[in-house]
Amino acid sequence: MARHHPDLIFCRKQPGIAIGRLCEKCDGKCVICDSLVRPKKLVRICDECNYGSYQGRCIICGGKGVSDAYYCEECTMQQKDRDGCPKIVNLGQARIDLFYERKKYGLNNG
Repeated sequence: MARHHPDLIFCRKQPGIAIGRLCEKCDGKCVICDSLVRPKKLVRICDECNYGSYQGRCIICGGKGVSDAYYCEECTMQQKDRDGCPKIVNLGQARIDLFYERKKYGLNNG
């Protein structure tokens, strides 16, 4: 997700003991490069990203987490797993624009 959307921002704080989760839609993806091959190392996220209502949520899109997140072997070899907490902290401009575009035409529910 982050590879294809350069406007997304990672948290990058010191990871704690919490394990990152992924939803059904994002299941099997590497958190950094979106690769679906060779999961290798378990993703750890910071305590702030796992607090309260964020606990057990997908670290890419924020949906309900169903499986553990992993870094792929290539990202582990490049040591991208040591850059800090990989949780996406903003929605991205494309999703924000979509929300307001749908709101303009009255298509949002709620």
